[in-house]
Amino acid sequence: MKTYKVLGLMSGTSLDGLDMAYCHIQSDQNNWRFDIKEGSSISYESEMRKELKNSIFLPADALLKLHNSYGEWLGEQVNGFLQGKDLEVDFIASHGHTTHHQPENGLTFQIGNGQHLANSTGIKTICDFRSNDVALGGEGAPLVPIGDELFFGHYDFCLNLGGISNVSFKHQGSRIAYDIGLANMILNHITAKTGLAYDKGGERASKGSINETLLSQLNALEYYKLPFPKSTGYEWFTEKVVPLVDACDDSLENLLHTAIHHICEQVALQVKQHTSKATNTLFVTGGGALNTFMMNLLQRKLGSTVSLVIPNKQLIEYKEALVFSLMGVLRLENKVNVLSSVTGARKDSSSGVIYLPS
Repeated sequence: MKTYKVLGLMSGTSLDGLDMAYCHIQSDQNNWRFDIKEGSSISYESEMRKELKNSIFLPADALLKLHNSYGEWLGEQVNGFLQGKDLEVDFIASHGHTTHHQPENGLTFQIGNGQHLANSTGIKTICDFRSNDVALGGEGAPLVPIGDELFFGHYDFCLNLGGISNVSFKHQGSRIAYDIGLANMILNHITAKTGLAYDKGGERASKGSINETLLSQLNALEYYKLPFPKSTGYEWFTEKVVPLVDACDDSLENLLHTAIHHICEQVALQVKQHTSKATNTLFVTGGGALNTFMMNLLQRKLGSTVSLVIPNKQLIEYKEALVFSLMGVLRLENKVNVLSSVTGARKDSSSGVIYLPS
């Protein structure tokens, strides 16, 4: 039974920063196990956050330049993480940072050039996990459900609350998953208006009240009516959501309170329509799981038939980096790591591009 020693890298749409998780991953007759040995989160400095946020508007040559420089920056963070530590790393599995996600146009792009990353660190690197699925007619997202299936399949539902909310569960014998919609992305946009990085634990949100007009506008967004498989990204947020929030003249507390009610209503709506048992478990990870106000409100909206399961902080913070480590292992073993039942692609695939250092 081989133990893979992997450093997983993840940068999400919430633009919080880079998550790095050093993981040991094993399988015994397809019974997969993991151990997150060590993790680190690097917050983006304001200039880099702004650059990543605005990358969608860059011309092609400037975007490719950022693709390369961000790959080198990732390499620097890896070198800093490993410095002084006696850690053996078989390979790096890097999600990169999504700048463009338009599966309806046949494209998705994650910056962080794998060759630059491999050269900077001297370590084999696997990245670009999404584009093959899009080439096969899929959404290229969500990808984390392969980890939900192999690591956390004993829960009825797996919910991730990152910049965007997504859920996965078994449906008619196959795992399906899709982006529900908004999560921390809208909360961070609201707090940024006052120079606040985030609302710790939802303390400010808990003091607010609902802005009924904004709540109705958010709940009426067309995306929520689309059937799965479906995925969304920053383009949708900037085009459809930001104008609604920016046009709403209300207090920080009320805007946050309203946004969290919206997030919880949409999550509860999706989960409850797929429950088939008297009691169900909903495993919650991502930064939203650390928002106490949001978790309490979500439990109230779900009712007594669905119980939230919130793991330890390490798993909450590093689950996505862990799952991309798993995806890298599966890619090396030429096993399926992207599920067509999730993405709507023509077939399952073993996705990811392997870069050797030179």
